[in-house]
Amino acid sequence: MKTAHMRAAALLPVALLAGCSILGGSREPATIYAPEPQVAADPAWPHVDWQLSISPPMAARMVDSQRIAVRPTPGQIEVYKGAAWAKTPSEQLVDTVLRTLEDSGDIRAVARQGSGISADYKLVTELRRFDADYDGGAVPKATIEVNAKLLHVSDQDIVEARTFRQAVPAAATDVGSVARAFDQALGKVAHDMSGWILATGQAHQRQPLAPH
Repeated sequence: MKTAHMRAAALLPVALLAGCSILGGSREPATIYAPEPQVAADPAWPHVDWQLSISPPMAARMVDSQRIAVRPTPGQIEVYKGAAWAKTPSEQLVDTVLRTLEDSGDIRAVARQGSGISADYKLVTELRRFDADYDGGAVPKATIEVNAKLLHVSDQDIVEARTFRQAVPAAATDVGSVARAFDQALGKVAHDMSGWILATGQAHQRQPLAPH
């Protein structure tokens, strides 16, 4: 089994004047960060002949904010001044998992919930963390935690549930370095989730039908 190679795309900082919520209405410029990791498929992933829909993740308001959250000390959450995400963390998660599965070519079809496809399975997620955590260290770690459930659509049974977590240390304490660490963490979470979705759904497909 070969380890999948991940190539982090360049982050896209853009100057934004007045009106950014992270600044509370001030005229101070903000920088917008847009992580878009490119995740290579693992050759060990199974090729499946079923379809998947992805539900919008559940998340607390503070977790799913365009403000970039940081934990300087345990139990304390702040935000980086003058910086924001281009998309909310839940949007980043769905976009990355969807693109990873689509680009892999290993699934018959995958789409967001409500797209109209006839899905065999549904991915339901809770985004628990998306913050830069110092955790007593000199530099923060881009920390992402997601609980995922794969549902069989026809009977709404939970096939399997799993929690995915990545904590990638930033190269430095500046926001640009933190954003690049999030790019890597998001790519790793999407890689792990995609492989799990394919393997779990395929294992379920191969189970014998229960007698009526």
